[in-house]
Amino acid sequence: MAEGGGGARRRAPALLEAARARYESLHISDDVFGESGPDSGGNPFYSTSAASHSSSAASSDDERERPGPPPPPPGAPDAQEAEEDEAGAGWSATLRDRPPPRFEDTGGPTRKMPPSASAMDFFQLFVPDNVLKNMVVQTNMYAKKFQERFGSDGAWAEVTLTEMKAFLGYMISTSISHCESVLSIWSGGFYSNRSLALVMSQARFEKILKYFHVVAFRSSQTTHGLYKVQPFLDSLQNGFDSAFRPSQTQVLHEPLIDEDPVFIATCTERELRKRKKRKFSLWVRQCSSTGFIIQIYVHLKEGGGPDGLDALKNKPQLHSMVARSLCRNAAGKNYIIFTGPSITSLTLFEELEKQEIYCCGLLSPRKSDCTGLPPSMLSNPATPPARGQHRIKMKGNMSLICWYNKGPFRFLTNAYSPVQQGVIIKRKTGEIPCPLAVEAFAAHLSYICKYDDKYSKYFISHKPNKTWQQVFWFAISIAINNAYILYKMSDAYHVKS
Repeated sequence: MAEGGGGARRRAPALLEAARARYESLHISDDVFGESGPDSGGNPFYSTSAASHSSSAASSDDERERPGPPPPPPGAPDAQEAEEDEAGAGWSATLRDRPPPRFEDTGGPTRKMPPSASAMDFFQLFVPDNVLKNMVVQTNMYAKKFQERFGSDGAWAEVTLTEMKAFLGYMISTSISHCESVLSIWSGGFYSNRSLALVMSQARFEKILKYFHVVAFRSSQTTHGLYKVQPFLDSLQNGFDSAFRPSQTQVLHEPLIDEDPVFIATCTERELRKRKKRKFSLWVRQCSSTGFIIQIYVHLKEGGGPDGLDALKNKPQLHSMVARSLCRNAAGKNYIIFTGPSITSLTLFEELEKQEIYCCGLLSPRKSDCTGLPPSMLSNPATPPARGQHRIKMKGNMSLICWYNKGPFRFLTNAYSPVQQGVIIKRKTGEIPCPLAVEAFAAHLSYICKYDDKYSKYFISHKPNKTWQQVFWFAISIAINNAYILYKMSDAYHVKS
């Protein structure tokens, strides 16, 4: 028996690693550039977490194992003809300097909070009392309709605003403390908390949990599958827009909130198999200088149609649609957007450039839409170039970079000049020369990896069966993290940390 328990404990890290390796939306960290372990520990841009390592290892191994271009078959055009074809498509090895996108806005909070402001004051910038009162009304409406249909519930009494705040507080507190269950407060065990348990009885909490709703009923005009939570998402988005102005550099990615690390590390293989998969994907546009999540996009799996998640999963169509949706409010502001391989494509970048949105993305011949890109830049030479060397081709304002560092790494950008140089600084190996776009990409996306590693530990991890409830708690988690960022940037943080 003890041996079986030891086997489960040994499997736990492997299960955790496997769970976190599923997050392939970002596919980039410091380790993508061929560095890991102590060698990268001296640079604050670099993280050596399990998530970063697993994601980057897959990407770099894929590139390194890709063989060089096969010999051309008889009658195939030679290299000179291929160059002429690429030149005819507008790609040239002749580079020209270009200024960076002009950005004069000052990012940060839009309102100054008083030094006496509490954490709740910052949270209610996004979830004010009028939103909570609507939850009270909708929950009571749903409870009434439910009892009319299925019989009276004598133990039920209409919920109040104070009780709704306490209910949300229980869900948030038990998740952040990684309790085994939201009911652990009343259990009398390790996670019990008598002071919190006195605020509300367990029976009352369970009744509110049973009837809790944001939107009780579907209107006749509603066709969207997330109608039960969409008004809350819209209200949350308005709060984000009015409370914060982002910096010029931002990142599109899928945050690490799919699985609870504590659950994955402690569950058995049978429990892991029984766990239901998400029926939606959650993407964000995030300020890379502060970590503030500017915009949320939820893509719901709605059957097997051409627009469903199953039909578009891991395909450029889905990721391009996600990117357009996340950038719909960013037009005309000269933002620079960093993207992972699944989003990066020439067609998308050219479309966003017309809206004065500029991009810099990692490119993978296997995962990216490479339509319109020169084939000579996508194949690897038989003899690897020296570390730090690079090749660049340019088309208009677009630059395609192939940079070598223990393997080839490709970048597509219209935000940085191809002639300007940067460096990747390593504690042991020193400076590695690279184009400026590569340095900027490493810096900004590695910061986001650090954000994910830190804040994913504090997402609400209780997983209800209803999809709308999962989306709701993820959105509440994002609101909490955004509130904390504003809190740290305010005078209130220095008065009372």
